[in-house]
Amino acid sequence: MEIIYQPHININMELESLIERIYPPRVCIDNDSCAKCTVVKVDSVNKNGILLEMVQVLTDLELVISKSYISSDGCWFMDVFHVRDQLGHKLTDQGLILYIQQALCASRRSGGGGNSSREVQQTCRGREVRPRHVSTEHTALELTGTDRPGLISEILAVLVELGCNVKAAVAWTHNNRVATIIYVEDETKSGPITDPSRLAHLEEQLEIVVEAHDGKSERRNVKLTAPAGGNTHAERRLHQLMYADRDYERCGACDGEIRGKNKNGCDGTHVSIEWCKEKRYWIVNVRSRDRPKLLFDTVCALTDMQYVVFHAAIRSKGSMADQEYFIRHKDGSTLDTESERQKLTLCLIAAIERRVSHVCPGLRLDVSTKNRMGLLSDITRVFRENGLSIITG
Repeated sequence: MEIIYQPHININMELESLIERIYPPRVCIDNDSCAKCTVVKVDSVNKNGILLEMVQVLTDLELVISKSYISSDGCWFMDVFHVRDQLGHKLTDQGLILYIQQALCASRRSGGGGNSSREVQQTCRGREVRPRHVSTEHTALELTGTDRPGLISEILAVLVELGCNVKAAVAWTHNNRVATIIYVEDETKSGPITDPSRLAHLEEQLEIVVEAHDGKSERRNVKLTAPAGGNTHAERRLHQLMYADRDYERCGACDGEIRGKNKNGCDGTHVSIEWCKEKRYWIVNVRSRDRPKLLFDTVCALTDMQYVVFHAAIRSKGSMADQEYFIRHKDGSTLDTESERQKLTLCLIAAIERRVSHVCPGLRLDVSTKNRMGLLSDITRVFRENGLSIITG
């Protein structure tokens, strides 16, 4: 019998919980100190992943973050966000303000979602403010592979033929790669698919569809999972799937200067990484076109690559945004080799450019109708038959 004793883990968790109870997070929403923005200030005990949790709450509300200052040295975390709504106005709805205050606190107590977030949702009725988490009520299909016209349509058609009711789907394409999450339930039982043998059969059939076009040597992954506890943000999961699929390998860094005007007026994505010997931080500067959810995408990349942000300054001016991060690796290691710095550079560029709506003026189609079996499959089939490709959704 092998006995493993790790008392320090339990002690650390209990101590962290005690500190959070003694010093609960404080959220201040200020409409007076800035003429054009609402200032959201958060003070809290520091914890791994807290920055992403905070940004995630504001991003789910479709708020525009024009400026942010972050500091998390020691055991305390302080963040300041300058936010506006989609129309460029301050936040004056008291229900929305209360929701933000409670959601930010709930995300700290529950580790980024869970029951606390669902309770907070009731304080902002009439608004679509539900966290965009991967569903824990339906079977999830995660697929990555080579992108091609009609792929998602064919996948959806196979699922319908196999008696699966498609409840929702999200997909990204980047650098000729695709990542998609499709939520399904059993057509006859109107519930999740939990039978291991049926899950294996579905995976096998979907593998055949993908392999028919890609070939056996192409890199791909098809995975069906039964509902599980916990919440994962759907867009963060897409980032993780793309990263695991190594879509960043085909990215290219622009030449030119980070600070000031880029070379030849380039408005592409620029990343520079420098070593600060005095403070022992790596300083990451990112300059790119400004757009919604830019901060969320960048912080996702840093968090999932196990980097800790100790200080940061984010600001936008006109159509461009500048982000500066002072980081260390979670395990204390440094970016000692050029290949490590190059990988971080390319991963940041990929995370920023995966949302293609700001660089690819495609047709956006919103469909609102009564749901029925096979509806999504029928819609995507029409796209395929008319030579249209889905680039994100």
